[in-house]
Amino acid sequence: MKVFATYNIKGGVGKTATAVNLAWLSARDGARTLVWDLDPQGAASFYFRVKPKVKGGGKGLVRGKHELDALIKGTDFENLDLLPADFSYRNLDLMLDEQRKPTRLRKLLKPLAEDYDRVFLDCPPSISLVSENVFRAADVLLVPLIPTILSLRTLEQLDRFVADNGLERLGVLPFFSMVDRRKRLHLEVMEALPAERPGVLRAAIPYASDVERMGLQRAPLGAWAGRSPAAQAYAALWSEILDAC
Repeated sequence: MKVFATYNIKGGVGKTATAVNLAWLSARDGARTLVWDLDPQGAASFYFRVKPKVKGGGKGLVRGKHELDALIKGTDFENLDLLPADFSYRNLDLMLDEQRKPTRLRKLLKPLAEDYDRVFLDCPPSISLVSENVFRAADVLLVPLIPTILSLRTLEQLDRFVADNGLERLGVLPFFSMVDRRKRLHLEVMEALPAERPGVLRAAIPYASDVERMGLQRAPLGAWAGRSPAAQAYAALWSEILDAC
């Protein structure tokens, strides 16, 4: 079971759209795929038309009162399931702190290895105990970056955290998101960063109204706008990720 996490310290960069669209592509290709919506805002749950509610809340989940597989919901798409968000996840840091181990999420996911080929963790922004648990549960961090100076700064912070905390085994794959090629700054950053930092993926997700309309359609792009530039960009990104892994 391969675990991908869509993560950035910064919010509003396209993490959830990435998790939802890549998970759909994974499932379309026949892989048994699970999305775990860890963000209390519940956007991934909303996209998949699943109520953002977990029996027992985050506390019951972290304390192991409920097995993960009993909380998983089906979606409208074959091979694609969802572990929904819960508003109590806003306190997930405190709940994990009680466990005093940064490996709790990894332990919770372990029994699912026979049921799923790939898991996508849709993570809330910030560096916290939740994200540290995510870093130790995931094999690969997928990091969407808006091509701006602040995004570069947060990537530097993430790289430093990974290096300082013995997480070298964790693959970190940044890629550009919400790209507006009319903006000079976006073009300059997209040219400069790959030259300075190895591992930046070539595929870039455009700033597109179709991505925003996912909230109206409540479905991944591939299910209703598969020929759109944004859907094609996610397909190119997924292909590049599979090659890199």
